[in-house]
Amino acid sequence: MILRVADSSEVSVARRATGDLARELGLDETTSGRAALVVTEMATNLLKHAGGGQIALDRLADHDGGLELLSLDKGEGIADLPHALEDGVSSAGSAGTGLGAIRRQADRFAAFSRPGLGTAVMARLYRKSPPTTPDAVTIGAVVAPYPGEKQCGDGWAYANSTKGPSLLSVDGSGHGRLAELAARTAIDAFHNNREADGPRLVESIHRALAPTRGAAVAVARVDQREHVVRFVGVGNISGAMIAGNAVRRMVSHNGTAGHIAPRIREFTYPYDGSDGGDVTVVLHSDGISAKWDLDSYPGLAASHPSLIAGILFRDHRRSRDDASIAVLRVATPRDGT
Repeated sequence: MILRVADSSEVSVARRATGDLARELGLDETTSGRAALVVTEMATNLLKHAGGGQIALDRLADHDGGLELLSLDKGEGIADLPHALEDGVSSAGSAGTGLGAIRRQADRFAAFSRPGLGTAVMARLYRKSPPTTPDAVTIGAVVAPYPGEKQCGDGWAYANSTKGPSLLSVDGSGHGRLAELAARTAIDAFHNNREADGPRLVESIHRALAPTRGAAVAVARVDQREHVVRFVGVGNISGAMIAGNAVRRMVSHNGTAGHIAPRIREFTYPYDGSDGGDVTVVLHSDGISAKWDLDSYPGLAASHPSLIAGILFRDHRRSRDDASIAVLRVATPRDGT
């Protein structure tokens, strides 16, 4: 869910939407109250410091139980983010407790900001106790329907198969109810065939989509034994692998899964699996322009996947389509762990 914050009346709208999702996800009263405080601070900060912005509100992408709030703005940005997180620091003449309050109330907090590049702030709240160790797999995602519609033909899914962490991106043809049906069908087929190798997995999705209007689909799998990302795509899903300081675009064949898929082929992209490294995969629909360049955002590649997804969504979304982006990061185990 994307919440617009352009005037003070929308602060309460954001708070109510957060409360509704917290109840739906089974968060207790204390956690729901913290979520309400977080979204209120986020929305207030957007109005005070950036003249407005957006808050992406959704269930956690990589944990069963909890919600994520992602504040996005195109304001002036923050030159010294650690200093801005200190209570009493403000550039708008206020008490200066906003970012600090968000960090205190959140179970997980991350932020990205640069002068001239705006700000993204992530806050996660868990239904149960948050993990005590860093996650080996971390996912961030933003999904938005065609403007004015509630149903969305874009989607994504994650599976931790025996062959490696696997990420699906799907863009149902068109938009609205029938596109959403195609996306759901692809997601179900992905989960039902998660143990198949990449080409057979996408072939299974292709067959399952035959009764629908079809979709663009792509599956990326991180093979941690071979230190490669295996990618199979049909249609206009864009994929990229980030390893170290390098970004490699991944190749998808033309076609529409469910109707015309003349080539279903796997491409492999090696990465350095040295001790303690990681690899990040970005998949997005054509509701987001593929012309993004991470060099334009110094430090973003190393940020939390939710911040990568949020910034690219904020700056490269096409306004007349469903849009989705999912970012998967897989850490390489260190020797002896």
